[in-house]
Amino acid sequence: MNSFKQTILFTDSDGRARFREETLLLDQGTPQSRLSTLMASGGYQLRHSPVGFRSVFHVSSHPQWVFILQGQMQIGLQDGSSRTFGPGEHFYSADLLPEGAVFDPQVHGHWSCQCGPDPLVTLFVRG
Repeated sequence: MNSFKQTILFTDSDGRARFREETLLLDQGTPQSRLSTLMASGGYQLRHSPVGFRSVFHVSSHPQWVFILQGQMQIGLQDGSSRTFGPGEHFYSADLLPEGAVFDPQVHGHWSCQCGPDPLVTLFVRG
């Protein structure tokens, strides 16, 4: 494998959150251990969300990788679509409020919730 598919949650030109897929090259390391280029980070946080957790519509405060360590996390968008991520899966959250915009919960952002029988444990790594 010489590339890695990454899911990105982003704010589109109309101010609405959307998902897209991008390819990240694994062009470092050795044939037995392919690596991407080293990316900078600005720290990390761990979060525990109990069974039944659900947020309201919001935007990300900082671009960040979200890694699911335990449980399942569902992300819902304004258009009614959603994606569910489980243990070992991740996405890059860059769903930021457009510059100069005032947050409108009918237009901007996404919601997140814990799914299934297990609490949700996530690792956030700021980009």
